[in-house]
Amino acid sequence: MATVTAPRVTFAPGKVEPFTFYDVDVKSTAAKPLTSDEVQTIINTWLTSFNWALKHGSATDVANVFLERGFWRDMLSLSWDFHTLEGRENIASFVGQHLSDSGLSNFELDSNRYVPRIVSMDEGYEMIQAFLTFETKVGKGTAVVRLVKDIHDERKPKAFNLYTCLDSLNGSEERLGSRRGQGVEHGQHEGRKSWKEKRALEQEFVDDEPTVVIVGGGQAGLTIAARLKMLGIKSLIIERNERVGDNWRKRYKFLVLHDPVYYDHLPYMKFPDFWPVFTPKDKLAEFFEFYASSLELNIWLESSLDASSYNDDTGEWTLNVTRKDGSMRVLHPRHVVQCTGHSGEPNIPHFEGENIFKGQIVHSSKHTTGANFAGMKAVVVGCCNSGHDIAQDFYEQGADVTMLQRSSTYVMSSENGLGEAFKGLYDETGPSVDLADHIFFSTPTKVYGITHQSLTKRIAELDSDILDGLTKAGFKLDYGYNGTGFLLKYYRRGGGYYLDVGCSKLIGDGKVKIKQGTNIKRFTEDSIEFEDGSSLKADIVVLATGYKNMRETGRKIFGDKVADRCRDVWGLDDEGELRTMWRDSGHPGFWFHGGNLSHCRFYSKLLALQILAEEKGLKPRRNAEDNQ
Repeated sequence: MATVTAPRVTFAPGKVEPFTFYDVDVKSTAAKPLTSDEVQTIINTWLTSFNWALKHGSATDVANVFLERGFWRDMLSLSWDFHTLEGRENIASFVGQHLSDSGLSNFELDSNRYVPRIVSMDEGYEMIQAFLTFETKVGKGTAVVRLVKDIHDERKPKAFNLYTCLDSLNGSEERLGSRRGQGVEHGQHEGRKSWKEKRALEQEFVDDEPTVVIVGGGQAGLTIAARLKMLGIKSLIIERNERVGDNWRKRYKFLVLHDPVYYDHLPYMKFPDFWPVFTPKDKLAEFFEFYASSLELNIWLESSLDASSYNDDTGEWTLNVTRKDGSMRVLHPRHVVQCTGHSGEPNIPHFEGENIFKGQIVHSSKHTTGANFAGMKAVVVGCCNSGHDIAQDFYEQGADVTMLQRSSTYVMSSENGLGEAFKGLYDETGPSVDLADHIFFSTPTKVYGITHQSLTKRIAELDSDILDGLTKAGFKLDYGYNGTGFLLKYYRRGGGYYLDVGCSKLIGDGKVKIKQGTNIKRFTEDSIEFEDGSSLKADIVVLATGYKNMRETGRKIFGDKVADRCRDVWGLDDEGELRTMWRDSGHPGFWFHGGNLSHCRFYSKLLALQILAEEKGLKPRRNAEDNQ
């Protein structure tokens, strides 16, 4: 056991939090590694204090089992929202408001699911990590605790951080395992219908209404539909494309996921063990189609939502949906989930002279392949994932390509970066996806903002050859907010980084050219003129300029009346939680769902539980007065 009195990074300006870590690699002759029995004794000591405080309803005593600057991240257990509480004062205040109503109680060690162990949150900082179970008045949940010793009170361990996440509602558990359907009704049934006939009726909602209508059938739409189905809630996906998976199938030809397969599994149906580490977009599209069919999700393809309104008095929507055959159905769900992609509408800037430009100008969302531009001059505006992928495509198809980098970009190689970030968690050696998700999301964003500083430095050292080549080529690098790398860039703005899968070497070798630090001033018939006075010939310009806020897509689909009641989507709130996504949107019965495959997998369950809680009368529904 080693005492650390001056962490390299503090949790509050001007304040150093002294505490003792439990060390795995003990170098001091005065200390020795903890045995498994000692680890369990430490956890049980903390659990006894915590459960006593909860039972007696003492918010102060609850807060005192944490470090002075400890963290509690709660997801739907204390309240019907997501909160990260920092410091005993904030923890005590929140617990005092919500403990009685929530009925949070009966925390127990879950060593069958996860053996308690000593883990490193950062270089040299080890803590005891354990999984727990708990109960509330309405359901059961999973908790993760990380324990250290406060040098002010050596007798008792303290929680560096606690994470509590509601898993299920009593009496409405997921229909899995022993709760699965029978698939047949034995005995005599006159007029019996086959499975196929019943599926056709179910999908069409001939004599029924969906409780939830989901707009968009990509990974967000599929995952929330799957979660709702397993909870017994009827849902319907409205998808404008011809086939499930077309949202990926129609993107640029050589797109491959930058995240590894271990991170990308969907709920209830993992990718098989033979699946490639990085998934080509057309292969992903095929899997989506298979997933929707296997889980018997209700989807209306080639359909559009043409009009919508919400009745505050009845709590119902009226949706006019045009079907593939031109017919119209009017639906009255209680909930609408917008799953149109967390990035929203394409952000398409306009420029002086673009109407006289004789080449092509397209947004990256409409780019398919550079094959038609061999021997021609291509310019890609933007230097994040899509911009790099498209530039590499142009080069490989024989075009002369230049990237316009207007500011700076964080770059890490997929191999080294994700290899380091996901080591032992989302990889071949990691735990189950469910456990990995709880471990990953149990860490508060602010803590990631500290631990990822050293992670980012470590990745940069491994990627030094790539980064040196980029710098020499004139590419401007950054290392994320306060040197924290890609994760907080993703959470704050949904971009600003590149997970390198090959384009960085092309830039370093001069095969993809860089135009840095200026903006487009105007277009001529065959060129781009820049604000720095230079110009560049171009036959094709791809605007990899990102997307607008998802709320603005909602405005386009549902109108101002709905969008004006909603909050902005994405980015971090004051507690470090993502704004509005998977949470109360500001409009009753209206939800936003999106993100990468990992976030769709994890948060879809929490969103489904909130919808279920409203339907069971456990969660109060927002009304018009709440917005005033």
